[in-house]
Amino acid sequence: MSIRLYVGNLPKELDRDELAALFTAEVGELTSTKVVTDRKTGKCRGFGFVTVETDEQADQVIAKLNGHMFKDNALKIEKALPKSKEANSQGAGNNAPRRGNKNKSRSYTQAEAAQPDPRWADELEKLKEMLFAQTQS
Repeated sequence: MSIRLYVGNLPKELDRDELAALFTAEVGELTSTKVVTDRKTGKCRGFGFVTVETDEQADQVIAKLNGHMFKDNALKIEKALPKSKEANSQGAGNNAPRRGNKNKSRSYTQAEAAQPDPRWADELEKLKEMLFAQTQS
């Protein structure tokens, strides 16, 4: 069973081959390497993932390279949280409900549209009475 490791605090000027070379030199064979990049600039966003074969290798990598200085950055390495199907459907692992969903729409009947908002109905009546009184004078 392969273990996925989160690698944080990566330098902006980094490519996948450099990350793979660092881990291969310290640990040996890797299953996969991924550097997360910005879509617009193509530069590293400061983190990536490395997959190793066993739990023992993962512990070895964490022990050797967590806090290791790489291009003037102290690496942060830990076991990555497992992906969940819900997190994947919402985007980058954000499990919080989305706010301001613009896709929600409600159709109102003509009778509902003609009625004032019940929270402001009393104030609206007072304003109507004041306007009526002003027009009568």
